[in-house]
Amino acid sequence: MDITVTNSLQLRDVRETDLSLFFGHQLDREANYMAAFTAQDPTDRDAIFSRWKKVLTDPTVIFKTILLDDQIVGSVLSYEEEALPQVSYWIGKEHWGQGIATRALTEFLMQCNLARPIYARAVKDNHRSLRVLKKCGFIITGEHQDFAHPRGTEADEYTLILN
Repeated sequence: MDITVTNSLQLRDVRETDLSLFFGHQLDREANYMAAFTAQDPTDRDAIFSRWKKVLTDPTVIFKTILLDDQIVGSVLSYEEEALPQVSYWIGKEHWGQGIATRALTEFLMQCNLARPIYARAVKDNHRSLRVLKKCGFIITGEHQDFAHPRGTEADEYTLILN
């Protein structure tokens, strides 16, 4: 029997019903460790949902659900921090290593947020995320250190820019 894999990737506006799946994604310990700078308590559903609901109503935020063959696999968003546009994404661990983050971020930067320069951050030892950002044209412009709750210690992070 022949099986056709289309790998159709789409970005759509986040719906409140997507948040439960996002919450499940971010509960993964390894994913939190790699993201490093996450919520102090990623298991606090009420706090996480409250924050996301504020994000959904913030006119400066562009928040998209990533669909692969009509299945939710993650999210990508842009927001402003100190009046500078930032981009971030999260892919469910079961979908890592498939090129989804690169495809989704590329699409997001071409269709959803054309602001340039736009910034991103990644912890220094998150080689996969750094590879995604570099494939999308970001370059490292600096580094800093901050407390990473999932690691229980300070962590080094790169700042990247796409012009």
